[in-house]
Amino acid sequence: MKFVDEAILRVQAGNGGRGCVSFRREKFIPFGGPDGGDGGMGGSVWLRAKDGINTLADFRIQRLYKAKNGEGGSGNDCTGRGGEDMYVDVPVGTTVTDAETGEELGDLKTAGQLLKVADGGKGGFGNARFKSSTNRAPRQFGPGLPGEKRTLNFEMKVIADVGLLGLPNAGKSTLIRAVSAARPRVADYPFTTLYPNLGVVDVGQHRSFVMADIPGLIEGAADGAGLGHRFLKHLQRTRVLLHLIDIAPLDPEADPVKDARAIVAELKKYSAELALKPRWLVLNKMDLLPEAESRERALAIARKLKHTGPAFLISGATGEGTRELCAAVMQLIEGIAAGQDLAGIRGTLEVPAPVSKPASRKKAAPAKKKKAKPAKKAKAKRTSVRRKAARPK
Repeated sequence: MKFVDEAILRVQAGNGGRGCVSFRREKFIPFGGPDGGDGGMGGSVWLRAKDGINTLADFRIQRLYKAKNGEGGSGNDCTGRGGEDMYVDVPVGTTVTDAETGEELGDLKTAGQLLKVADGGKGGFGNARFKSSTNRAPRQFGPGLPGEKRTLNFEMKVIADVGLLGLPNAGKSTLIRAVSAARPRVADYPFTTLYPNLGVVDVGQHRSFVMADIPGLIEGAADGAGLGHRFLKHLQRTRVLLHLIDIAPLDPEADPVKDARAIVAELKKYSAELALKPRWLVLNKMDLLPEAESRERALAIARKLKHTGPAFLISGATGEGTRELCAAVMQLIEGIAAGQDLAGIRGTLEVPAPVSKPASRKKAAPAKKKKAKPAKKAKAKRTSVRRKAARPK
């Protein structure tokens, strides 16, 4: 079945049943009064997360899901039967959004989780509801309310603990084949992976995690280059990203450092939250070079990238170094679940911390002594003496 991770469908809840107009007619009971019952509730539409469904392809075939209507009321104060609810099974990890308003209705992360997306209509009142001291023979009734209608957007995000990230032909599919039972397509041309693949990595007894392989990214993927960057949404639920780098590319002019920085830039363009996830360097294809040269080249790449997290040197083709990588990932996942400090996890490639250059201290020039200015002589204040005019005696 073709992998589909986005779908649009319409849901419609059942309408409420109409109320009944009825009057009690029994022998020896005159003026029995109204006894029309209410209509039944319409059925609602629910989404149910279910294991075993790995794609949204079924919703490309059936696009409308409608619950049953409620039945009308009847005499003798009998309420109509309510319509049955409809349960639509969706893959675990499906995000549901209202297509008209853009409101996120829910995120189905665990198997068995339920989400009501359309509420059934309420049944109409029978004429027994309208009786009063002044209206003893009512003929009013309620027609029943219509069920809710919605157009939904489904977006599937695969549930995985680890996500593989890198350029096309970096060895992501080869790695997941080496450490799990998944068998994605592997070929000597780019973009052989066209949709995400999941593999369960078994590390030991009752110790395993899920690894996700997505199509390769290239520079400009945010603008539509290659297969685009929409598959990055499948890495949003992962705990750690493994950034695979080819240390021996076929193109002699290729620069692994520049390509790795381009991948990080595409992550930031897609989501700042995704770019902040823990990211480990996995330098692949060590089998194509002598051991000393491969280690020296891997260290040079890690230094230029100024990577401070764990780094691993592996070969997906021969499996060398993959056991240590999987053990470290399992230690990380178990540490996150237990709330432990994860600073002690180290890779098989010891990258020396970048040495910060000490700030150059220039000798301060001797301060010039300011010449003391001569004190100004105080000017004698001129006092004006006012002579009083002699008054005539």
